[in-house]
Amino acid sequence: MTEYAKIEFEGKIYEFPIIVGSEGEKAIDISNLRQMTGLITLDPGYANTGSCISSITFMDGEKGILRYRGIPIEELAEHSSFIETTYLLINGRLPTRDELNQTSILFNDHSLVHEDMQIFYQNFPRASHPMGILSAMVNALRSFYPELQTIEEEINITVTRLLSKVRTMAAMSYKISRGHKVVYPRPDLSYCANFLNMMFDTPVKHYDIDEDLVKALNTFWILHADHEQNCSTSAVRLVGSGRVNLYAAISAGIAALWGPLHGGANQAVIEMLSDIQEDGGNYHRAIERAKDKKDPFRLMGFGHRVYKSYDPRAKIMKKMCHKVLKKLHITDPLLNMAKELEAAALKDDYFIEYNLYPNVDFYSGIILRAMGIPTNMFTVMFAIGRLPGWIAQWKEGADDPKWKLGRPRQIYTGPKKTQYIPIDKRCTQ
Repeated sequence: MTEYAKIEFEGKIYEFPIIVGSEGEKAIDISNLRQMTGLITLDPGYANTGSCISSITFMDGEKGILRYRGIPIEELAEHSSFIETTYLLINGRLPTRDELNQTSILFNDHSLVHEDMQIFYQNFPRASHPMGILSAMVNALRSFYPELQTIEEEINITVTRLLSKVRTMAAMSYKISRGHKVVYPRPDLSYCANFLNMMFDTPVKHYDIDEDLVKALNTFWILHADHEQNCSTSAVRLVGSGRVNLYAAISAGIAALWGPLHGGANQAVIEMLSDIQEDGGNYHRAIERAKDKKDPFRLMGFGHRVYKSYDPRAKIMKKMCHKVLKKLHITDPLLNMAKELEAAALKDDYFIEYNLYPNVDFYSGIILRAMGIPTNMFTVMFAIGRLPGWIAQWKEGADDPKWKLGRPRQIYTGPKKTQYIPIDKRCTQ
């Protein structure tokens, strides 16, 4: 039996059905609200608004739960690979061994990018941020690899191209920005090992693949693969609702991810730690400033918009972070201060009361720095990890015959009807 929510307005009562998800979460279906009542809802930031029905990711911020296609993130991080998790998100199930091998082969087959694309890279100003370059280059892929959205095989190839080439393009942008020779992907290496080799192998010094770092990168990308209807995913769905090509929708997601309140948060963590260090390394003062509501200072990497308990991804990343730091025997004052800041915040009553635990961005910033990833590449690393989620969300929308063009409403507060005043009269007033 369907439940209904009632709204009383101007003496009339309107009923709206309650939609129940598979985990028991409930929503009021107000898709006919404006038609029935002439009203719209106002929800800045969309914190209480569901934009779609999805079967991809479930998260419960109160309980600290995150699952991809029903599988807990903890199990995927421990047992899965990024390629397998990618297959799960996009296809809705885990692959067989043959399917996983075939997917890995396809990724290797499509990992090279058109040589002409190097010309684009070389003409970006040297100071360009890698996220701006990546967004532009993903959009440019459409020109080099046109797609035919009506053919299922072509969609699969387009998806494979994106997933395999974005990794290569990211490494290329780093090498070219440093003035180094581009390192091409090797067919004998895994997805994550290939990326590390393309980033750090040089003609002068051969890069030795460390399986612990490969595992750490696998874990990092799995933890970032999807996160329900966040800012960048919503951007991909909104842009995609205009029936643009997949490359354009993903480019929009990359641009949305760039911001320091979203994907740029891991970069902001390292920049914050650097500022604290330059200020004498007094992280206790930083904690006190963060607790002062009159102070605009924010302790980056603590708390989360959705999670009101410990971010489940942060627990996994924290464990991996300490393992990598111990393995590499790194002596880095910034990383040492980060560990001290973490310990102090976890004991602070204010942070405990307001559930301001270290989130995944705090630990991911530290682990990426320890692995040698440049700070301005942090958000690019996030984008590579989030790519399968964006693709899965775009595909889910494209496969839905009821997918409508996104068109939010607004409440207008500007001037009422105002007469136009000719410019000669405006000048004399």
